[in-house]
Amino acid sequence: MRNLFKFVAIVAAVFGFAGASTFVNAADAQDSIAAIKARGHLKIAVFSDKPPFGFVDKDGKNQGYDVYFARRFAKELLGDESKIEFTLTEPANRVDLLESGRVDIVLANFTVTPERSKRVDFAKPYFKTAIGVVSNDQTPINKVEDLQGKKLIVIRGTTADVYFSKIKGIDLVKYDQISDAFQALRDGRGVGLAQDTTLVLAWANENKGFSVGVGDIGDVEPIAPAVRKGNTELRDWINDTLAKLGKENFAHKAFDATLKPYYGNIKPEDIIVEGGVF
Repeated sequence: MRNLFKFVAIVAAVFGFAGASTFVNAADAQDSIAAIKARGHLKIAVFSDKPPFGFVDKDGKNQGYDVYFARRFAKELLGDESKIEFTLTEPANRVDLLESGRVDIVLANFTVTPERSKRVDFAKPYFKTAIGVVSNDQTPINKVEDLQGKKLIVIRGTTADVYFSKIKGIDLVKYDQISDAFQALRDGRGVGLAQDTTLVLAWANENKGFSVGVGDIGDVEPIAPAVRKGNTELRDWINDTLAKLGKENFAHKAFDATLKPYYGNIKPEDIIVEGGVF
């Protein structure tokens, strides 16, 4: 009887490992480049309410810097920039979308961090940013110390959320949706809103009475496309494509087409990354 139990345990272990291997191989096959071509479209996650990076315009079309890259990726891989299935995401959902296999690529202002790199694979960057704080001109925030004992609005799952969660004395008010967070700032539910410098600068430019008093918190960090952990084939293809696009100054073209109206007084090189070279 003891030998029988050992035999059953061994068989279960063998089939268990085989099953795990089959699952991994199935996942690899599902989002391989060959599978994407057979499917006929790329599945890409973008923002719906984060102009000028990812947003839905009045005609219901996806627009922005991230979307500009997404369409070119589709053209390079499938020969047609329209062969994309866009999935709208919030910051906190980006990792889950990749892990669940619902999207092939996340192009949603995704800052590269060591924590995120444990769960997803980042390609080379196409953008860079630090953290900034936008506030009402009547109660300006000009340095981090001005936030002590006050409420600061952040979007859950962002680098700003992580950064300020480590600072004592600041009461964080967290939102899942970017549009809700900015509405909270308008309503005075916090003295400021912390997010990528480029985003808060663009928002302040469109909303009179608000300014970015501090725009260089933390290190300047790369923003990059992300794929499912272990999907090196697609990651390497993105890296090769970014290098190819760099030869035609594609990021500069994307800046002119999508970001320049928001950042007319900023040099492109201050925020974009050309050819994946950070």
